[in-house]
Amino acid sequence: MHDKASFTLDPAFTVGDVNPRLFGSFVEHLGRCVYTGIFEPDHPTADEEGLRQDVLDLVRELGVTTIRYPGGNFVSGYKWEDSVGPAEDRPRRLDLAWRSTESNRFGLSEYIAFLRKVGPQAEPMMAVNLGTRGVAEALELQEYANHPAGTALSDLRVTHGDKAPFGIRLWCLGNEMDGPWQTGHKTAEEYGRLAAETARAMRQIEPDLELVACGSSGQGMETFAAWEATVLQETYDLVDHISLHAYYEETDGDRDSFLASAVDTESFIENVVATCDHVGARLKSKKKINLSFDEWNVWYQSRPNPHPVEDWQEAPRILEDVYSVTDAVVFGSLLIALLRHADRVTVACLAQLVNVIAPIMTEPGGPAWRQTTFFPFAQASKYGRGQVLDVRVDSPTYETRKYGETDLLHATAVRAEDGSVTVFAVNRGQSEPLPLEVVLNGLGLTKVIEHSAIADADPDAVNTAADQERVTPHRVEGTGLQDDTLTAVLEPLSWNVIRLG
Repeated sequence: MHDKASFTLDPAFTVGDVNPRLFGSFVEHLGRCVYTGIFEPDHPTADEEGLRQDVLDLVRELGVTTIRYPGGNFVSGYKWEDSVGPAEDRPRRLDLAWRSTESNRFGLSEYIAFLRKVGPQAEPMMAVNLGTRGVAEALELQEYANHPAGTALSDLRVTHGDKAPFGIRLWCLGNEMDGPWQTGHKTAEEYGRLAAETARAMRQIEPDLELVACGSSGQGMETFAAWEATVLQETYDLVDHISLHAYYEETDGDRDSFLASAVDTESFIENVVATCDHVGARLKSKKKINLSFDEWNVWYQSRPNPHPVEDWQEAPRILEDVYSVTDAVVFGSLLIALLRHADRVTVACLAQLVNVIAPIMTEPGGPAWRQTTFFPFAQASKYGRGQVLDVRVDSPTYETRKYGETDLLHATAVRAEDGSVTVFAVNRGQSEPLPLEVVLNGLGLTKVIEHSAIADADPDAVNTAADQERVTPHRVEGTGLQDDTLTAVLEPLSWNVIRLG
């Protein structure tokens, strides 16, 4: 067994309040996320609008809030007009981003209907196309979606059957415009000007919109930080957030480094915050730019696709990663990283929601089930609401190829309105249990409500259509609270949720 890890919790030392938008997700027209994912009119569980009710139930259980749409790379070729009006009249288009054919059977109105069925917590986050389009088209989409009535485009929405406006408050100004793979890729100067002009125009209609400028597609981009600085120089007073995207995978059998992925996530966040604040200082602005981590996940980009796919297929089977116990532990650690920076990360979107690198999988005409990553997200969304307490761990370390010496313990804690506290903790060690001691100062906590964990003798265990509950959280016995000190043992390679009352 390792030497113990420890930290102290005190209500006087906090990070900030968790914005519910931290538990957002993402639906892109990519693979089977939409078609045979959330939308399958012929499915036995489909409702009158073609939405799979088995999937809706799981989406509610997952606890997602904000849902970003319609992309992703898809948005850089998106014509919003194709996605409104009678479905049978909508045009079929080539989607350059994923070399697929888009039927547009599911569009803007269907997306809003889907959100309404998920529940009042499901807020739209709409991306505008700044790849192949610009200011005029963004304004047209905004007028169609948000203006009550009495203009050509708002009246068109009413004739399409949507009398009430969609009320979209949160908008992304394009997607990954720093990426050479993006249709309509731009330099930081080009994008910064376009984003500023689009933001200025959209605010002429609705001054109180919340707008997200494109940051870097990853910390490893050659233009990283210089991109953010240039874009914010143009947009600082016009936007509220800048975006971050990060995906992680195990490469070359280096599981030790993979388990430490959140080291990169935290440095990425801190470097973007530093860049934002540097621009703010230069501009002598009191305003703070917040971070929208609107794509994050484990994604095995280097693995070959096990499904045969041809160019220009409809809803091809692509990016259908199957997640293991190890992936769930890393995924939980990424959630911890977001919570640890809740003072500045005020939006985050798990990419994506169904089938495509997703916590929920489906089969056409068949079942829907939870992947291993479903559980950490659902638990964090349920118990991670409130105020994040400042956690500074004293932990045994281990050596990693990518990140050098790394703590075995990764942890955060959230205090709810009722005073209860939830500790989220990951043991990155692959073979040894990790004893944990937490000193609780002035929190008035008297009992352990529950300690649950995801860990398994087989760290590569997965859930499948045939064995849907192979991996689920289990109860951990022996965790105690005495004299304001919590003691627990974290299993090797484990995600832990310890609830205290």
